[in-house]
Amino acid sequence: MNTPPKRVRRILTGGVTAAAVAVSALVGLPAAAAVGPVTAAALPDLQNGPEPTVHTQEAFAPEDDFTAKWTRADARQLKRLSDPTAGSKQNSMPAELTMPAVPQDFPDMSNEEVWVWDSWPLTDEDANQYSVNGQEIIFSLVADRNLVFDERHVFAKIGYFYRPAGVPADERPENGGWTYGGLVFDEGVTGQIFPDQSYSHQTQWSGSARISKSGEIKLFFTDVAFYRNGDGSNRKPYDPRIALSVGKVHANKNGVKLTGFDEVTDLLQADGTYYQTGAQNEFFNFRDPFTFEDPAHPGETFMVFEGNSAMPRESATCNEEDLGYREGDPFAETVEQVNASGATYQIGNVGLAKAKNEDLTEWEFLPPILSANCVTDQTERPQIYMKDGRYYLFTISHRGTFANGIDGPEGVYGFVGDGIRSDYQPMNAGSGLALGNPTNLNFAGGQPFAPDFNQPIGHFQAYSHYVMPGGLVQSFIDTIGTEGDFRRGGTLAPTVKIDIDGASSAVDYSYGDGGLGGYADIPANININPGGKEKPLR
Repeated sequence: MNTPPKRVRRILTGGVTAAAVAVSALVGLPAAAAVGPVTAAALPDLQNGPEPTVHTQEAFAPEDDFTAKWTRADARQLKRLSDPTAGSKQNSMPAELTMPAVPQDFPDMSNEEVWVWDSWPLTDEDANQYSVNGQEIIFSLVADRNLVFDERHVFAKIGYFYRPAGVPADERPENGGWTYGGLVFDEGVTGQIFPDQSYSHQTQWSGSARISKSGEIKLFFTDVAFYRNGDGSNRKPYDPRIALSVGKVHANKNGVKLTGFDEVTDLLQADGTYYQTGAQNEFFNFRDPFTFEDPAHPGETFMVFEGNSAMPRESATCNEEDLGYREGDPFAETVEQVNASGATYQIGNVGLAKAKNEDLTEWEFLPPILSANCVTDQTERPQIYMKDGRYYLFTISHRGTFANGIDGPEGVYGFVGDGIRSDYQPMNAGSGLALGNPTNLNFAGGQPFAPDFNQPIGHFQAYSHYVMPGGLVQSFIDTIGTEGDFRRGGTLAPTVKIDIDGASSAVDYSYGDGGLGGYADIPANININPGGKEKPLR
């Protein structure tokens, strides 16, 4: 007879109470695990494992050469939070950190015009979300629906949607009530910045959009050229660049039109010093710019983005700080074990850059603010989120991009500190998990195009999360279902809400219908009226 793994209790600080609901039905937990109110101060007992790294949350100057570590000791808390007794199709992760299951009969926001995935709203320098003359506007990666869904990445374009502002979610059409406005760029505009025009595919990836009171939009995005052979192999590494294009929005009660966006400025290319290049690793990541101003540094504009630590792929190594184990921890790995395990292929980081002029057309790299060496290869769509004077760094990661020896759900991961550059504390028992899909870490996950039979139907349900004002979180639907019975997405998921308190968070199951709000609900909180006047909406 097998003896169940020993579990120990850890009490968290900063309790956030969610509604006492039938959480077991929503996220696939065993009923016994969901009795009583769900609180961030009483996460389930932990499996045996290492203690998380001690992080001070101390702030440093943005220009300082200090990089916080999301360590292996931290990330191994994900497995400790998992219930080792959860059976097939049950969620093994804590309910308060799990997005409720999305129904398989979801509506399509584009009325079957395009595939839709990564999306972002119009914002100001403080991440307020704007409508313009009563129209809410979002940007999304889109692709032709004649493509197979998983072929979309090399054909991605930035499109936009709009809808009337101020309408409660329960009064909108089920699909969110958006109108597809078309593509932002004319064909050929974004390809002009590449010196080598022999690309096989030229595409646009995620970014962010800053609006001024005059209606000018600065669209920061990832401009990408692929150089592939007919069999899909690279004849040379792909070329991603962080870029800027400027346009204007024109909105009235009849709809929205964009003008401009006819030129692109090349802002940043990976440098090989802080951020890995194609010469160091042809599969490197460099993308997803998010700009903001820091109240601690008035008049300065910063950018976070996804990168990889600048080491050659074949000779990359991790060190004691990357592992982060406390002295004498009986569950610690050695540097030699980790470096020999293949974990060194996963060396994601979150980069930082600073604008050098008011037009935001010139930037300089600063050292990364977070590294995840030997933890995960992807720290996608990072953003800085302010609450109660604290700085939250949110980023997303796939289950399949975690390093050997690390496992965790698809979802959004959060870190809290006292400034842009901090010794960031991973949220929720030191794990970093802020909101994950229903997942059973006792079984393999499969892939979105081939989900494992033993997983909850929502294992791949949502991805590319973006945390909005008030703790609302939007994402897109990838796959809902399991082997032999699943549906691919390509549209935005229901919005959910997380309550954030210090280093803790919890899903608000009283929001919407059992925790699921409206599909594709991305509400503005400020409206710009003619003449540039601002009016709060909520």
